Amino acid sequence: MNREHALFGASRCVAVTPSDCAPAVVALDAQMVVRNRGGERVIRAGDFFMEPSVDIRRMTVLEPEDLLTAIRLPSEWSGASFYFEKVADRNVWDFPLVNVAAAFRMNGATVADARIVCGAVQCIPRRVQSAERLVRGQARSDQVAESAGEAAIERAEPLGFNQFKIPLMQNLVKRAVRGA
Repeated sequence: MNREHALFGASRCVAVTPSDCAPAVVALDAQMVVRNRGGERVIRAGDFFMEPSVDIRRMTVLEPEDLLTAIRLPSEWSGASFYFEKVADRNVWDFPLVNVAAAFRMNGATVADARIVCGAVQCIPRRVQSAERLVRGQARSDQVAESAGEAAIERAEPLGFNQFKIPLMQNLVKRAVRGA
């Protein structure tokens, strides 16, 4: 059964990132501070998570001697509007079936900038740039949310038992854009 598996990029591996935090740090363009014996390096959150096509044995760029010591959130998102929602099988601690993390910088009623990232739909957090482009320069509305939701699911390729994730993802993106 592939009920929990990927909708996108499921060629070599169909597992998804089960994290609730990963989409949030990617949405906020966080910096991951990594230390090892050689010193410290900073990696953008969007570059921190690794596709199976790079190395199927790892989910992040961390090497065996590396330690994630801090996560820095950039000040450019301070004062922004944030949204997170998760759908899971149970109302207790559980991996997501789909989740969404979004940040919106507003200029009055208009979205000046947007970052929308879904989790549990791909091996890495999936930044939905097509939906972000649709909402920039627009006021939040049902019509804009509907368009963003449609854009988010473009090129989704469900497996035998996970097609239900498509409307979940679409609706979570719509809710994030609406600010529900």
